[in-house]
Amino acid sequence: MGKPDIRKGMPPVRLSRGEFESRYRSQFIDPVFAPLKCELDAIVAAAWDAYSDSRKAPVTRKAGAGFADPDYNLAVDWLDARAAVLEAQRRHDDADAPPRILIINGSARSEHTCPGEMSKTWRIVKLAEPVFAEMGFVVDILNLSRLASEFGKAIHPCKSCVATSVTLCHWPCSCYPNYALGQSADWMNEIYPLWVAAHGILIVTPVNWYHVPGGLKAMMDRLVCADGGNPDPTSTHGKRADEAKALELKGWPYPRHLAGRHFGLIVHGDSVGVEGVRRTLSDWLTDMRLISAGRFAELDGYVGYMEPYATSHQALDHDREFQQEVTNTARALGRAVKLARSGRFEDPGAGLSDPTPK
Repeated sequence: MGKPDIRKGMPPVRLSRGEFESRYRSQFIDPVFAPLKCELDAIVAAAWDAYSDSRKAPVTRKAGAGFADPDYNLAVDWLDARAAVLEAQRRHDDADAPPRILIINGSARSEHTCPGEMSKTWRIVKLAEPVFAEMGFVVDILNLSRLASEFGKAIHPCKSCVATSVTLCHWPCSCYPNYALGQSADWMNEIYPLWVAAHGILIVTPVNWYHVPGGLKAMMDRLVCADGGNPDPTSTHGKRADEAKALELKGWPYPRHLAGRHFGLIVHGDSVGVEGVRRTLSDWLTDMRLISAGRFAELDGYVGYMEPYATSHQALDHDREFQQEVTNTARALGRAVKLARSGRFEDPGAGLSDPTPK
């Protein structure tokens, strides 16, 4: 037997018309759509036309001034996302504007769908929020549980364009939406500006099987374009791998688009994994050139350790020390941001009382 061809491409994923229509119509299984058969037939035919022609970005306009190729047609969706990122950067850089904190709820659980009960993570977010408000911050909350409970919310998976060439990974991401494949309503176009506008980011997350929940991990993957990504898709004429590789090999500066922002972490669990997840998140953010707000701002701990799940909310109610650690985390992050904006280099945790000093 000869050596296997390890460069052989993956099997094709092109659907037949019959398979495409079967999948497309499965969205309309509710009997309420039965009287609309004629209308649905026309919509399915139009969708097949878009799919068979691979029209990823059907609405485009010329890039214009400021791009490497002003005549290149860019997706209007991407141009709108870029404009939102630039406006967010302007707000971030405005020294006269109040500083902003972004709190991220990493849990997928909520009372608005299964299991019908709020998460402890959300309660922890609401413990931290008033601390920042009292310190004079504008607080934005990114509630990732909406991915599981709200119609039309999606974070599509990262395709690892950066592994082909970092210059093929555009900032903000240009992989989505892909209308031909039905990959629309990508939430990341709203999430990127939240990160850019923030002076401090607090991530609050449970541990799910030794790692973060799927929605948080999806967002993390899609933020790879903030770590050295190319802000000009015309320089690679979209996804031209040969052009991207040549551009990178000329010498790429790896712009860190979120550098200098401070971060804090609150990782909680009930049995295992909190320290590993906290370290992973800290390493990820530090690699993107964000700055830890210090020891008090990186919390990992257990709520109701090895106790029944059914009493976990009561465990949080009774754990006053953990609650104080949460508010300490918020205060340390808030202080770090304020010290940085005033040009002072001091310990943001100075003076905070440690409820578990061991």
